[in-house]
Amino acid sequence: MRRSAALAGVAVLTTLAVAACGGGSSGTPTSGAPGSGAPAAAATGGTVRVLQAADYSHLDPVRGWDGGVNNFYRLIYRGLTTFGAGPGSEGTKVVPDLATDTGTSSDGDKTWTFTLKDDIFFEDGTPITSEAVKFGFSRAFDPEAGIGSPYAKLLLDAPKDYKGPYVSGDLDTIETPDAKTVVFHLKKPFADFASALTQPNFTPFPKGTGAADAFDSKPIASGPYKVDSYRRGASLKLVRNPQWKAATDQVRAARPDAFEFTFGLDGATIDERMLAGQGADANAIAGAIQPATVSRIQDPRYKARTLSGYMGCTTYMSLNTTKKPLDDVRVRQAINYAVNKDNVVAGDGGTALATKATAIQPPTITGRADYDLYPADAGKARQLLTEAGVGGGFELTLDVRPVARQQGMAVAIQESLKPLGVNVKINNIDTSTFYEVIGTPARQHDAALTGWCPDWASGATFLPPLFDGRNIFDKGNSNLAQLDDDAINKRIDEIAAMTDVAAANAAYGELDKQIMELAPIVPLLYEKNVTVIGENVAGAYLNDSYSGGIDLVSVGLKDASK
Repeated sequence: MRRSAALAGVAVLTTLAVAACGGGSSGTPTSGAPGSGAPAAAATGGTVRVLQAADYSHLDPVRGWDGGVNNFYRLIYRGLTTFGAGPGSEGTKVVPDLATDTGTSSDGDKTWTFTLKDDIFFEDGTPITSEAVKFGFSRAFDPEAGIGSPYAKLLLDAPKDYKGPYVSGDLDTIETPDAKTVVFHLKKPFADFASALTQPNFTPFPKGTGAADAFDSKPIASGPYKVDSYRRGASLKLVRNPQWKAATDQVRAARPDAFEFTFGLDGATIDERMLAGQGADANAIAGAIQPATVSRIQDPRYKARTLSGYMGCTTYMSLNTTKKPLDDVRVRQAINYAVNKDNVVAGDGGTALATKATAIQPPTITGRADYDLYPADAGKARQLLTEAGVGGGFELTLDVRPVARQQGMAVAIQESLKPLGVNVKINNIDTSTFYEVIGTPARQHDAALTGWCPDWASGATFLPPLFDGRNIFDKGNSNLAQLDDDAINKRIDEIAAMTDVAAANAAYGELDKQIMELAPIVPLLYEKNVTVIGENVAGAYLNDSYSGGIDLVSVGLKDASK
């Protein structure tokens, strides 16, 4: 799945391509006061351990873009704006970060001006200036590096042949009248530009730095922590950045002295370590538990250490409409009828971890329509396949990550389609490169098991990114179905032009159904995040803007001496 960010205050003036998964409904923080909605504050000092199955996709923020890495980026990077820190709606508010406020618009929301705070520096002591903002933002246009969030390329006005600062030089449509002022000119009016700036590729860097993949091994920090050591796929240690000043940052608590990440651990091993909580693991946090662990955490001993909440995303199977026989809408509809979603939920770990999906948008989206065009019907599926001339079945390659929940869902899909003669080949792709591979049309197969989360709670950041045919990119592509339908594209433009937010959201709900008539995907389920934290961990809550994961900027230890 990709990205993570639900947000109050919806803008509907765009047709953005986003890439995502995250942004759930509020989880219950239990690291300090179970069920209170307010986790206990952490002490200052100590080292928080983070146990993970896979490494982050990229340390360079113009390359990486998913809920987990976006959450991590906030430890080492700052932007003009960011999401607030706190459980529930607090974590979805857009607040100033390096900027003094969330910007001033002119020219009908087509021009935006920001003023930088005083006393803000990179880890090497270089001041963070408007020139650094301009340079950092323009890196998103680099054809090799700019494979993450597409917001910069879609919003910022730039020449069609602009290829980033290393190839094309300065981007003149970002003005820097002085060291503290930066003025952005957009392609079209966009009233919620402050929200777009929360995305990771809007990260400032000193001019001239970060060529090729330099930041993937040694980033230049602007946040409270910097990289001390990094072994790709194995470990990562962050230590305090002495150039960061707490007085300039109202979001990051930065309680621990260090973070130590361990990668490459088996999911079951992580669960065993977190449940036991021995030694340094008392200071540890991790991701979602494995399905096999769900029954064990019902033990009252783990109640105070368990966090649970919806991720606010939709897990789905994309169907590549450029591949035969999936280019026939009847075949795609047949697959929708055939997939047994109850079995997919079971494969994901059961109802404690997910509920089945029928609409594209999850229940957390404002204006979402609740419908089910394709109730399970094997007979209807067979009829459609026969009409399409493939009644005898066909081969289908499904791209999947090699993690337990994904594998369980993939097998359920495989079993659902087998009676129709559809032979599903499960193709495992390493988690750290999965989205990069499936987001490159030339490397796509027939289908992919993935997910999407809104950047704010509107269809504006859900449907256009996935189904606008004009936003199919050679790299970093989020329209995995490669759907390019004139009627859908036209309706996206019509809704984007609406100024009544409520009406636009309702229109997106109807567009959801219109898209599903073409069956470019199979909505599978709405997942939950359930995780266990160490006994000595404090300040932990599930952040609605980062795939329902633990908000790293607030977490720390109860007793820093342990």
